[in-house]
Amino acid sequence: MAKDGKKRLRAAWLQVHKWIGLTLAILIIPISLTGSALVWHDWLDARLEPQRHAALGPARLAPSAYAATAAAALQPGEALSALRFNKDGGPVVATATKASEAAGRPMRTSLWLDPRDAALIDRASGNSGLLQTAHVLHGSLMVPGWGRTVVGWVGAFMFVSCLTGIWLWWPLSGSPATGLKWKRRNTLNANLHYMAGFWILFPLAMLSFTGAWISFPTLFGQFESRPAPAGGASREAAARARPLASPATGVDQALAAAGPFATGALTAISWPTDRKAEWKVAFDRRGGAAEVIVADKDGRVTPPVAARPETLARTMRRWHDGTGMGAAWQIIIFLGGIIPALLSVTGIIIWWRARKPRARATAYRRAAA
Repeated sequence: MAKDGKKRLRAAWLQVHKWIGLTLAILIIPISLTGSALVWHDWLDARLEPQRHAALGPARLAPSAYAATAAAALQPGEALSALRFNKDGGPVVATATKASEAAGRPMRTSLWLDPRDAALIDRASGNSGLLQTAHVLHGSLMVPGWGRTVVGWVGAFMFVSCLTGIWLWWPLSGSPATGLKWKRRNTLNANLHYMAGFWILFPLAMLSFTGAWISFPTLFGQFESRPAPAGGASREAAARARPLASPATGVDQALAAAGPFATGALTAISWPTDRKAEWKVAFDRRGGAAEVIVADKDGRVTPPVAARPETLARTMRRWHDGTGMGAAWQIIIFLGGIIPALLSVTGIIIWWRARKPRARATAYRRAAA
């Protein structure tokens, strides 16, 4: 391609890159910063709410003891729906649900119980707390309904911005090594933008692509090698299911029935619901929890299925949030959230400072004409 053609193409890519950054900066900054914070979710939660993470000892009581304490602390309209057990001696967490007044998803409340004596330690709504707010802001910009779609499109446009960014970084002449020189431009903001953008380019492209994948599960689910889980309507119906107020089988009896199929330590028990009258008892297992199904009416037991290979959707989510990926990967993801905010600020400054020279050049051309 001739040099003039490269310049014209470069100018076109610059316009795409610039207007993506300027238009979406107000969305990119909060999404990026909350994403960086959520990489250290467990660590931050332990700092903010230490009583919920204290190592108190193994859970030695029957599940009914924890259920009884949780039930006594429920508010009107709430029903116990699950118990989660911590293998490291942390509190047992009970989950209660309450039907939404607007026929939406049920409202959830968590109760932390001492594993030694089932005493109530703490209680909090599922929608409260700084980290929960960060989750909602990162995933849907706190906009119900179509907020998640907006976040998905922001990820798609950021991916395009990464592609245009590598084109704009690439030197027009000389070797690519010249692009790594610090004083490539005559201002601090421009040099920060070029250098930070280059070093974060590939992690940011990955985060943008996986973010879009997570936001559009139906679209990208077509690329799964095996049939995807239940569709959006089925998942939504399951999310709105309400636990049975008076199950025919007790929680201790459900655990006893599932016990012969245990593959490790008990991790969770879920109550039967008005949509599926069955207990779900989960045990620790390498490659994913082993879930035993116990029918509420007749106690019929369905053994756990063999551990399935990780789905592509789950892989994309782990790449995106760093779960189980090690400290080095989590640091990269953390920087992948901080630096886009820096790029947005420096990009706005570069654009703003370039307005006056462009205005003078336009006035000069008009005067000459």
